[in-house]
Amino acid sequence: MATDIKDTVHAVEAAAVMGLLPARPRLLALGEPTHREDTLLDLRNELFRQLVEQEGYRTIAIESDCLAGLTVDDYVTSGTGTLGEVVERGISHGWGASAANRELVRWMRAYNVRAANDGRPASERLRFAGFDGPLEITHAASPRPALTALHGYLAARVDAGLLPCTAETLDRLLGADDRWTGPAAMLDPSQSTGQSAEAGRLRLLADDLVALLDAQTPHLITADSPDAWDRARLYGRTATGLLRYHHWMADTSPARMTQLAGVRDQMMAHNLLAIAERGPALVHAHNSHLQRAKSSMRMGGRPLEWWGAGALVSARLGEEYAFVATALGTIRHQGVDTPPPDTVEGLLYALPEDRCVIDAPRLATALGDTPPAPRVSPWFGYAPLDPAHLADSDGIVFVKDVPRDR
Repeated sequence: MATDIKDTVHAVEAAAVMGLLPARPRLLALGEPTHREDTLLDLRNELFRQLVEQEGYRTIAIESDCLAGLTVDDYVTSGTGTLGEVVERGISHGWGASAANRELVRWMRAYNVRAANDGRPASERLRFAGFDGPLEITHAASPRPALTALHGYLAARVDAGLLPCTAETLDRLLGADDRWTGPAAMLDPSQSTGQSAEAGRLRLLADDLVALLDAQTPHLITADSPDAWDRARLYGRTATGLLRYHHWMADTSPARMTQLAGVRDQMMAHNLLAIAERGPALVHAHNSHLQRAKSSMRMGGRPLEWWGAGALVSARLGEEYAFVATALGTIRHQGVDTPPPDTVEGLLYALPEDRCVIDAPRLATALGDTPPAPRVSPWFGYAPLDPAHLADSDGIVFVKDVPRDR
């Protein structure tokens, strides 16, 4: 058995990951089982650099606010702003403070400057994207920025008579932003404005604006830059997704939290499919968002299950979507010690390598009909690898020990 497992082990490098796959995927998804560990983000950065230089990847998409991410993309592609401010404002969930995220953005900008100086075409430049919705654990953003940006884009390019409403109507229906962003609504549906008459009207108007954007595509893609049209599509996806999310925030049924989790991952999936249209991209987020199997968690003592972004995208892209999970041995500063030897992590921890890439389907075959025991983490912030999902992954990156971040 030990020999069989060793036969599945490879060095942590892009070539080894690509060697596990039948062809270069349009979206290569690298999961992580915990957040806020720069050791894992440094590894992500290293793999992305290799994918850029060896495999022609040009985009990285991370689990961060899709609208805020435009600020980072502007810096990476054109140098707008300063490194410090764009990382702080353009990467959500508090992850702009990460030294590894800052280094990623710095390297991408430097790469693009070199490419421009070498006379390489704009299509060769690197792009950054957030693919999460403008959502946080405590609240959801107001739909105002996305709705007004979409309306403004259309108002400047199509006949005014085609617009379903004026900017003033949108402003009146939206009201004060704190109606939408108050954290009390996350815990108390009665505090949400998501099922008000105004919200219902805004959902219809958002749908009409997106339909108009679609109907005017032949004109719009020639009237302006492809990037402007692409951003308008993002505004449309975000506006409709946020209004749907707020609708479910106001719901009082037992399905409320399942619906919220599902809507968030639907927003992620729609963003990823749009990103895939412009070429191969590395995607980085929590394993639970990127896995092909159904996602699950417990909240308030109640189990939740929903199809995550990876499952939704994989159903659409097939072999053009690949998923590589990350698993860890220890995070001792969080109380996660040496894994039990009868778990997947325990078997991998016994290998001599400090980190390695594992051929997950071959590992599942080597383990036979009796799967390893599930690992139970003493810390809620680490999600162990589910042995039942081994065969659903194309590979596993295993990191033996995660030290306290610098």
